[in-house]
Amino acid sequence: MRIKAAVVKAARQPFVIDEIDLEEPRANEVVVRVVSSGICHTDLATRDGDYEVPMPCVLGHEGAGVVEQVGSHCTTVQPGDHVVIGFNTCGKCPACLLRTPYCEDVMRIRLGLDRPDGSPTMSKGQDAVHGNFFGQSSFATHALCEEESLVKVRRDVPLDILGPFACSVETGAGAIFTSLRCAPGSSLAAFGAGAVGMCAIMAARVAGCTTIIAVDVKDNRLRLAKELGATHIINAASADPVQEIQRITKGGVNYSFESTGVTKVIRQAVDALRPLGVCGMVGQVPPGEEVSLDPWTILLGRTLRGIIQGDAIPQILIPQIVDLYLQGRFPIDRLIEYYPLEEINKAVADSEQGAVIKAVLRPNGT
Repeated sequence: MRIKAAVVKAARQPFVIDEIDLEEPRANEVVVRVVSSGICHTDLATRDGDYEVPMPCVLGHEGAGVVEQVGSHCTTVQPGDHVVIGFNTCGKCPACLLRTPYCEDVMRIRLGLDRPDGSPTMSKGQDAVHGNFFGQSSFATHALCEEESLVKVRRDVPLDILGPFACSVETGAGAIFTSLRCAPGSSLAAFGAGAVGMCAIMAARVAGCTTIIAVDVKDNRLRLAKELGATHIINAASADPVQEIQRITKGGVNYSFESTGVTKVIRQAVDALRPLGVCGMVGQVPPGEEVSLDPWTILLGRTLRGIIQGDAIPQILIPQIVDLYLQGRFPIDRLIEYYPLEEINKAVADSEQGAVIKAVLRPNGT
């Protein structure tokens, strides 16, 4: 079928809106009409060559929409169903069998940009356009996905807010609920008040954390973090966040959450812990950079652990957070600014400049 997509033709180049052809779904595949697709740092890092991928390609991995076609073997979804497009996996390695997002073949599966057998999902005339990014390539009017990656959601929630649930929401909220398992009455410091950090803050409030500290360098984000659940805010451009956190908590937080990918900030997130504290790291560090830690800090029972996709089983976590949204307890809509697909480069620029927290594309209009 003919679709419209934002194509990356060369690394570090702007997105180009083009008409391309999407393959018909195979037996286990589904075509989703994309209603919303969030723009995430991983998309931009891939565009800029941090990850080696074939080009031209279509990115986007925070898609939500309506099922339009299903393959002959599909049984869990049907045309008309509302879905969030979750991550794809090999389904066979030990991590996948345990239903975790730590697929041992993750780089090929999510960044290979073709089907597992090497065949393309998109084309332009006789030339391949590489898709299947995180199993979706949702910077387009339609996405071709594996049935197993889809999360069916209730129909009384707006689909245009659900795109970010595929990554930002499940990463931030999942880290609090599943990875760190923040206990009621505990303390958390969130380093970075972007979309993922804000989701962690909202989840920490739901989890019953009584001290929630947001750390960022932008006052507008810190003000919103306070409205969404932070009990304290620290502007790291004008204050030492570690000293401030230790002062507020009289010794450090039980948990910290790092979403910036800045090595200096990762060190601060660990140093801000009290003994036996845990730092969950989701920020992507640029290739080749290293983090320096004081071994004595770690020796006192502190833990630094990496987290992918919030350790989530999307089919379980995403519907739970949808329910929280409908109850008014997870106001993700307050983070979102919408753009038509044709304005993707403006949306990217606004995201990179910090003018918006979560830019979301509407590939098929409002």
